[in-house]
Amino acid sequence: MTDHITHDPIYDTVNRDDFPAMLEVDRYGTRTDAFDGIISATHDHFWDPMDAAYLDFSSPFDITKEYIMPPETIPELQSAVADKLDEGQKIKLANESTRWSLSAILHGEQGALSLSASLCHIMVDPGAQEYASNQTREEARHVTAFSRYINARWGRPYQVGEAFGELLQELVGAEEVYKKLVGMQMLVEGLAMGAFANIHAKTNDPLLKRLTQLVMTDEAFHHKFGKIWADKTIPKLSKEEQDRVEDWAAQCFETVLFNLINIRQKRVIYEQFGLDWEWVRDACREVFTDQDRRNTLKESTNIFRVLVKTLFKAGIITDRTRPIYSHWVDMEEMAGENEDMIGYAIADEGIELLKGLNRGRKVIGQK
Repeated sequence: MTDHITHDPIYDTVNRDDFPAMLEVDRYGTRTDAFDGIISATHDHFWDPMDAAYLDFSSPFDITKEYIMPPETIPELQSAVADKLDEGQKIKLANESTRWSLSAILHGEQGALSLSASLCHIMVDPGAQEYASNQTREEARHVTAFSRYINARWGRPYQVGEAFGELLQELVGAEEVYKKLVGMQMLVEGLAMGAFANIHAKTNDPLLKRLTQLVMTDEAFHHKFGKIWADKTIPKLSKEEQDRVEDWAAQCFETVLFNLINIRQKRVIYEQFGLDWEWVRDACREVFTDQDRRNTLKESTNIFRVLVKTLFKAGIITDRTRPIYSHWVDMEEMAGENEDMIGYAIADEGIELLKGLNRGRKVIGQK
């Protein structure tokens, strides 16, 4: 059987094809209470993307005249690319770039849906299974919500970028549970929390602002699930296991850092404006250096900073791999920060909003 690196019975697993193990009668009586806090909070952040009381996808927003995200957040518009475009084209390019980013989020949510469902097949503890099944339901509504938003604004999403698509396929298909939990529950979910916090803070579209807040009410708990694994597992790792987990995390980090917002992978956007993607890449490099990238990573809502903090506070970054991250982030400064993740406060506000909306309302499953 694959080495899952769990070190705690609540994360014990079996082969994904070993369904008879799920029928062992003694297994049913071994349920952990480690996830009860997360599970019991599920009703507090219930929302339905098909119900206009939560999200009204008919809300108007003219993407030909208004920026969904401010132009200063679009790297291409800070370069010579902007000199070749009139105002209408600048708005279109900016909004197509946002469409690209939201499409990546949509694909990431589908990856999280498939991965959390796969955990139900391998986790032995009934409590862990119940949590994973809850997350599967929540990821499904994220897929629906982002799909509906993209449809309302553009009609359809962009295809997944090659590098991100390969990473998602590797995470979902991985047999090692530590790759699923580190790669998706911590790294990709940490990335998502940063992305949602950034969008929520800056978007000009009230519908997108509401959407990201509602998603964050779920993601905050998904992120905590990975943290529980880290707290119960990282301190017990052998040197060889620690190195394996660290190397995997660093590999995933570099994959998303250099490929998630990659000019080459966004070339389908530039073709619409008659722009050569290599010229766009060079134009952006002239005004956006590695130092500029490091400066953006100082922002608390920067997606990659949130990602590094997630790994660092979980004990997955040690002196051995620290140089990989310290090239981009001031690790000494991060060491002095508390463990609160960006987006938790926004999620808490969203939960209070949902409690008010759900008070007295009939929701799915009620008669």
